[in-house]
Amino acid sequence: MKIAFIGLGNMGGPMALNLQKAGHDVVGVDPAGGPDGIEMATTIGDACAAADVAITMLPNGAILRSVASEIIPALPNGAVLLDCSTVDVDSAREVAADAMNAGLGILDAPVSGGITGAANGTLTFMVGGDTAAFETAQPLFDVMGQKAVLCGGSGAGQAAKICNNMILGVTMLATCEAFALADKLGLDRQAMFDVVSTSSGYSWTMNAYCPAPGVGPVSPADNGYAPGFAAELMLKDLGLSQDAAASCDADTPMGALAENMYEKFVGQHDGLGQDFSAVLPWLSERGRSTG
Repeated sequence: MKIAFIGLGNMGGPMALNLQKAGHDVVGVDPAGGPDGIEMATTIGDACAAADVAITMLPNGAILRSVASEIIPALPNGAVLLDCSTVDVDSAREVAADAMNAGLGILDAPVSGGITGAANGTLTFMVGGDTAAFETAQPLFDVMGQKAVLCGGSGAGQAAKICNNMILGVTMLATCEAFALADKLGLDRQAMFDVVSTSSGYSWTMNAYCPAPGVGPVSPADNGYAPGFAAELMLKDLGLSQDAAASCDADTPMGALAENMYEKFVGQHDGLGQDFSAVLPWLSERGRSTG
């Protein structure tokens, strides 16, 4: 396929490279440039003029709406706009309406798997849109990821991502709190892992992404908490979850508390630029009376 790829940062760059290695014709657009080996276009219009699929990986809903306003009139009729950004549900649905009115296929398909998943082609895609567009994009999902789930109509992919990452943020905080408590109770971290990873406390944050260095599979904790998934991105996603909860009158107290904790960690405690699991050393330094 001829693919225009807009947004070639830490996630988009590796995804575009994997598509090119698989034999697709990829043209990139990013004001900061792209990875070596990807042909870059000067404008979005130039990249999209003959594209079968335009893929976007952008920071937020406002930027998505702005970029989509350039992509939609440039794509040929019947092409597919595949947005892999994580944005608010309203922005996803607004862009979808504009794309459908222009005769385009449209999918919102945020991802899970982080930088490592993007590089290794093992992402999971949570997809909203219609079946025809999903079938068009399926060969691309097969290259960039290990799984793609059609969750429903436009916006359903974003809804699934927001709910998933609210669970992830809450669970990581609970995992880090448990390790911090275990430390102060004199429990060895390896013993803690060996028990919890095979007991009812089992979770992805414990078993696959353990926040304690030297324990369990290799994770960002073993690399000085260099981000696999940055704390500020978790804060962004928790903010989206709370905006969504407010919009539909859903009571999410744990999600709200997790947002507040990550807001403190990122804004007041040097969490910016660290992995979201770096809350463990932060919590380990705190006492019960700490504000």
